[in-house]
Amino acid sequence: MPTKTQKIANKDIAILGIPFDAYSSQLKGAAEAPDIIWKTIFGGFANASTELGIELKDHKRLKHIGDVSWQDTSQAFDEIEAKIAQVASKGAKPLSFGGDHSITFPILKSLAKYHQDITILHFDAHPDLYDSFAGNPLSHACPFARIMENDLAKRLVQVGIRTLNEHQRQQASRFDVEIHEMRLWRGPESLNLTGPLYISIDIDALDPAYAPGVSHIEPGGLSVRQILDVIHSIEAPIIGADIVEYNPLRDINNMTAMVAMKLYKEVCGKMITN
Repeated sequence: MPTKTQKIANKDIAILGIPFDAYSSQLKGAAEAPDIIWKTIFGGFANASTELGIELKDHKRLKHIGDVSWQDTSQAFDEIEAKIAQVASKGAKPLSFGGDHSITFPILKSLAKYHQDITILHFDAHPDLYDSFAGNPLSHACPFARIMENDLAKRLVQVGIRTLNEHQRQQASRFDVEIHEMRLWRGPESLNLTGPLYISIDIDALDPAYAPGVSHIEPGGLSVRQILDVIHSIEAPIIGADIVEYNPLRDINNMTAMVAMKLYKEVCGKMITN
């Protein structure tokens, strides 16, 4: 593992941890994920080659820049936004490990200052479009409502959704969200993705058979291969990505950590080439 934060430059992939789960609505534990994922990547459990032939080991464009830190919860989003700005201002691309899904809002708030007409590709069991959840408009159930109402993205494409309720259907209509419900999923050819593209992967997009280490288990989800098929099909330029909602406290034999590592490798490979 890197022993110190590495300097970033134009076109680098800046890998960072965001150990935040204060806005999780049920179970805590996702704040422990960044360290576990990073240790899994460097644990010798798999080689560093992607399926499309990109060798990640010692790749000169991959830079680990450490975890975002804050003194108290009220400062967390400002610190996340500032850290992403440090990356984007240098022409680099952030790839972050969360943390709960609320972190995507401050990430996009920062990236939107450097990129116009962003498309978001969002893998999830849940649309995360609540106007407010349990009295918290910044809940991990709300980030895409905040993103879209603030015009931080031009287009939101959601894949794997299987928990739509009436309120979120109304929100999806309000924001013109392109929802590919799991029951109707027809594969990557139905997406027509354009850039600049941001990828947000909630681990619970996967069926719990593949990823049991999540706080909100929702059966009937995507397979790892189905997500990889989408990632491999991307031709649009990728400006950043996050992998969120892995909860190590719920994992079995580090199975979900290995899935997170696999997704990291393939997303990272695409970020290098796109």
